[in-house]
Amino acid sequence: MYAKIAITGIIESLSGMHIGGSSEFSAIGSVDSPVMRDVLSGEPMIPGSSLKGKMRTLLSRQYNSGKLPQEHHRDNIKVLRLFGDSKSSEYKTARLIFSDLMVQNGEELKNKGISTTEIKFENTINRLTAVANPRQIERSVRGLKYSLSIIYNVQDGISLEEIKEDFNTIKQGCKLIEFDYLGGNGTRGYGKVKFDELKAECVVGEVTDELLTECNNILSEGK
Repeated sequence: MYAKIAITGIIESLSGMHIGGSSEFSAIGSVDSPVMRDVLSGEPMIPGSSLKGKMRTLLSRQYNSGKLPQEHHRDNIKVLRLFGDSKSSEYKTARLIFSDLMVQNGEELKNKGISTTEIKFENTINRLTAVANPRQIERSVRGLKYSLSIIYNVQDGISLEEIKEDFNTIKQGCKLIEFDYLGGNGTRGYGKVKFDELKAECVVGEVTDELLTECNNILSEGK
């Protein structure tokens, strides 16, 4: 059996989020740390690599008693199946393909007079001299919704039970991110998100209706 299952949904930001872009050519007086933006729309975005890296890291810790393995190939087998490993002969190719996440409700917010980004002023204080070091950090605003798109590759020879186990792992990864954060400065309240409207649909090849129903039940569990 060979097929591709698209996992779609929404990631909504519940607090300001900072996923940094380049400030190499910033003018004097400009924002010290801008956000990553889509070059076509100019709106903030979540790179697929950021979501993938965060999910893998949290799952690696989850399945290793809270400790992060120092090498990727030492991750739990559930993690290796989804994210792959260059040193593994069996799980070299990742089953998951992550796309960049674009803002889907930017125009709606602008029509309400709300910008999609904000500037937050931060201070660090030297404990010995009490000298402040102010800086400006750009954040995407609370309430932005990003379109989620992940492709799950149903590889030849994979069992139905393994597919269902993989979807449980994906769901667990989403839940872990919800109780953690995306981007930087998460311990200061940045980057809190929630996943919504998760749905699985076969887009290449064929899978049984029963399997798709089970996958969707797993994704919607707890919502």
